[in-house]
Parts: sequence; structure tokens; C-alpha cells
Amino acid sequence: MTYIVGLTGGIGSGKSTIAELFAQHNVPIIDADIVARQVVAKGSPLLNQIAKHFGSQILTENGELNRSALRKLVFQSESEKNWLNNLLHPAIRVEMQRQLTEHQAPYVLWVVPLLIENRLTKECDRVLVVDVSPDIQLERATKRDNSQHEIIKNIMAAQVDRATRLSYADDIIENNLPLAENLASLTKQVNELHQRYLTLAQTK
Repeated sequence: MTYIVGLTGGIGSGKSTIAELFAQHNVPIIDADIVARQVVAKGSPLLNQIAKHFGSQILTENGELNRSALRKLVFQSESEKNWLNNLLHPAIRVEMQRQLTEHQAPYVLWVVPLLIENRLTKECDRVLVVDVSPDIQLERATKRDNSQHEIIKNIMAAQVDRATRLSYADDIIENNLPLAENLASLTKQVNELHQRYLTLAQTK
């Protein structure tokens, strides 16, 4: 089994940016958000179950999942959120495990927004947290997703708080500055962590 570095952080923290910097070192990236899209691809059995439950309002005109519409429904209802999670999480986990076992690289980067919430840290050899202040999270996520503040606040509330997340971290990348100002620093930190993980991977 390859060495697994779990990358996590709250919404709007910049996980994708950090993952892209690791990818430049040819590190395999297994992203839970991408896997989540794959299991509900157009025509998939899971998407059909979701549409049957919520109605056609959560489908786009061409039959794909309308994530924005689904998000609004789910985050207004705890029971609907639980129903969706119970449907999707097992399928997502199976696919992620399949991808984790197929790589022969020294280590893989496993990008999971809810790594801590879903108790997946025990499956990682190392946990890397991208840290950002709640105010910046809210600002970035609102702009990026064209979402209302209230929706982003609900998502943030469903995630562990900042202090809890940091308590699980073996390594931390702080990402409060705008990317244009921070890219050089982020690149340097990723380069150093890459070398550390290559060394650690040899001990597994």
C-alpha cells in the first residue's frame, strides 16, 4: 500500500490550489470531490435515485446533476442531507479506495474536504491541513460559487471548526493571502513537504 497523505481544509481554503502544486511533482491526486462527481455522472444509477427522490428540479436540461439546486435543498434540511449522505458516501468511499490501491507512486495525495468529519484520518499516514480564517473562507467561497452567504455559512457550520481541524494536522499550510501574493510561498512549502513525504514514504 502506498503512503497516503490526506489533504483537508474548510470550504474556500484553497485545497485545489495546493493539490495542483503537488501534481506538478507528478504526485497522484485522488480528489473526493471529483470522485463524488464520477459516481453521479449523467445516466448513473445513483443520479437516477437522487432524481427520483428530489424530483427533476435537481437535473440540468441535458440530464446532469444541478449541484447548486441540490445544495440548496440539502442544506435546508438535516433529514435530506442525511438521506443523500447515506446514499453517496458508501459509493464514494469504495471508488476512492479502489483508486488509492491502484497507484504505485511513493505517495498519493488524498484530497478530502470532510476527512475529519467522516473519520478518515485513521486511513492516512499523514494529515496536511490548509488553514484559513473563517472570514476569508466565507468571502472566497461566496465569490467562487456565486452562492449566498447563508448557504456558505451552513456549509461551514457542517464542517468541524478551525481549532478541531488543526488539532488533527501533522502539517499545516496557511493560505490567508490572495493567491497572487502567496503563490511563491505556497510553492516553496509544497516543495519542502514533497521532499519530506518522499522520505517518510520510504519508511512504510
